[in-house]
Parts: sequence; structure tokens; C-alpha cells
Amino acid sequence: MPQSSLQLAKRLRELRERQWPGYHLTQATLAAAFGDVAAATVSSWESPVAPKLPPAGRLKIYAQFFATRRSIEAEPPALQPLETFSDKEQADCQALADELLALRDEAKKPVLRTESAPRRSWQFSDTGPLTIVCAQLPANRTSPFANPADPNYTELLSFADLDALVELHGHIRAENPHMDVFFKAAPKVVADDLSGHVVLLGGIAWNEVTQRLSEMTALPVRQTEDKAVETGEIFTVDDGKRKFLPKWRNESPKTLTEDVGLFARTPNPLNSNRVLVICNGIHSRGVLGAVRSLTDARLRDSNERYIAENFGGSDSFAILMRVPVIESKAMTPDFNAKGSVLYKWPDGIGK
Repeated sequence: MPQSSLQLAKRLRELRERQWPGYHLTQATLAAAFGDVAAATVSSWESPVAPKLPPAGRLKIYAQFFATRRSIEAEPPALQPLETFSDKEQADCQALADELLALRDEAKKPVLRTESAPRRSWQFSDTGPLTIVCAQLPANRTSPFANPADPNYTELLSFADLDALVELHGHIRAENPHMDVFFKAAPKVVADDLSGHVVLLGGIAWNEVTQRLSEMTALPVRQTEDKAVETGEIFTVDDGKRKFLPKWRNESPKTLTEDVGLFARTPNPLNSNRVLVICNGIHSRGVLGAVRSLTDARLRDSNERYIAENFGGSDSFAILMRVPVIESKAMTPDFNAKGSVLYKWPDGIGK
């Protein structure tokens, strides 16, 4: 997607949220002021993932609305007739219309693949914030240093999927130096943490937030308990008719040789202007593999191309992937390798 499309969406969102500090203008209120637009349409124009391009005439209406504070002094907020504009308001209106139309013209230009910058799934066009929600280990699974009463107490030792957290937090911070990036254990999450961009790290067993938000999305992939796997929850699709299991080397003890990871991205069901990303696995190796599929410098660009070619401008998609495990290390999945993608949505089957 052209970066200018995201820039236009960002600018429209900034106008609504920041044009008049102290005044809360919702998408529904703005749509009502325009008169013949649904709130969902305004949301699609502001989408940080795959924004729709507004008609040129609609951008002129945006300029007319935001060029004068009188638009929100009306009750309810409404467009003011252009003939009532002062000289300054007319100049502001023209300048804003020119700016928005220029962004639209730029977004409509074809982008040559050889000249386009690689897609970046972990790059966001706004200021966030973003919260990574991690599972918290049960007390009987933690080191003594995870006990606050211990003089050497280390809070992170109570987090599950710590390898994936360290990898992901650093990468997101590097990709978005302008944005506040936080991480929290699921039991410490508050409502405000879930209204920005949210990344769910790890499975449902120790993370109720992952379970609840996953249930609120339209994603077809679910994680469930299965008697065949006692060490984690497996992935299913088609209402449980199709299952995806890890692989083991049959030794004593059994050795994990292949895990299953999930990378999914969709609008946040608690704030459609922000993104929900799920990095999950049957075991911790699957979680790390899902994370590294788009952070590993050697494979992320080709994996990003796979996403762009298969999902285009879709704002919701999911990939179930094989995560090979060699010498106890999770290998980065290569989406373009045969058999690496087990399932993709939309479309269903892997490559």
C-alpha cells in the first residue's frame, strides 16, 4: 500500500482528534455533520491498516468543516455555508483542501514494485500507544527470583514467552521511535491498555486477555485443548474440523521438532481505529517463530512480500505456520517455502 494512503488516513484522523484541543469529536458525530456518510465509512478513511481513499469532493467537505470552529459550535456540529466564511476561514479552507487533495493525488499514483519500500507490518503511521500483553506464569512455574519478597526479585521472570517479548519489544521500538510502546502481564492490564494498538503474545492458557479478544474478532483460527497434546493448546479452523499439531521425535523424553505458530492482524475490536496483532503458538517456540517471521532481518522482507501478495490491502488476515525446532532453537519460518504456511485466511489453504 502506498505510504501516502496511510499519510492521508493519518491526517484525517489528526483533524478529527486534534484540530480543536479539548473537544472530543467522534467518527459518528463527524459522519452526522457530513449528512450522507456512515460512521463506518469515516472509519475506513482513517484506517491505520488499509484505508479507503475518500472521493475528492468529500475531502473538500472535510476542508469546509475543519476550516472554522463554528462547525462544532453548532448543536449538533454541522457544516457552515461557504458564503458565511470570513476571509481567513476561506483561506484556511482552500489551504486544507489543497493539502488533502495533494495527498489523495499522491496516493493514486501507481507504485512500481521495484521502487517501493518493503512492507512493514510492525510499522505504524500514528503515535500509538501500543501495548504488548503477555501471559503471566503460574507461581509454581516461576523462579524464586519472580517472588517480590526475594531480594533479587526480577519482575520479568514471571512473564511467559520472554524470548519473544524481548525480540518484539525492541523491534517495535526501533520501527516506531515516535511511539510509546509498553508491555504488561495480562493480570495487570487495565481498560486503557486495550484501546490503542494491542499485541497479544502467547496462548490462552495463562492469558485471559488473548482468549477474550480473540473471541471478539472475525478470525477463523481458534486455540483449544486436545488430549493429543498435553503441553499446550492446539490450533483449529472450520469449527474444529481441521487441527494443526506439533511434531515430536519419539525418544524418551520426547523432543519437540516442529511447533505451530500464528500471526494474525485485524482491527482492534475495542477501537477500530487501532490494530490488534496476535503472535501465538502451541508452545513458546511457536510464539517466537511467529514473532521472528517479521523481525528476522534475513527473512522478514520476503515474508512481508508474501503478505502483500496474498492479502493485498485487507485489514484482517491470519497465517498458521510451521516453526521448525533444531537443537531446541526455534527457526524463522519462510512463508515462501513449500509447506511452511499451513493455513492462511482469507483463502484457507497454505502454499
